[in-house]
Amino acid sequence: MENGAMQTARLLTGSAVAALWLCTCGLAQNQDRDLNRPSKTSPTAPASEARIDINHSTVDELLKVPGLTRSWAERVVRFRPYHAKTDLVDKGVVSGEVYDRIKDYVIAHRDKQ
Repeated sequence: MENGAMQTARLLTGSAVAALWLCTCGLAQNQDRDLNRPSKTSPTAPASEARIDINHSTVDELLKVPGLTRSWAERVVRFRPYHAKTDLVDKGVVSGEVYDRIKDYVIAHRDKQ
């Protein structure tokens, strides 16, 4: 009986450690984001009307974004719609590294309802 209780305790401890690790990873990923303000863009970013709309552009139009490959562009199209361009990372459509390369060149226009 003691052996079963020890195994259960080890299993629960391992599960708690795994859950804590996952939460820590999520916090670390979002630590630099200020969700109350729009994403910062570089001074050399194109004007918002010159950016590519991730909700309506074709794969070929998305390929004009520097740093976006065909496979990433196809994923952007596949996982539409987006409320904000940060959804690309939040939904796991692109990696943080890819997002950092393309964030200044994309915008997420929504249909007016």
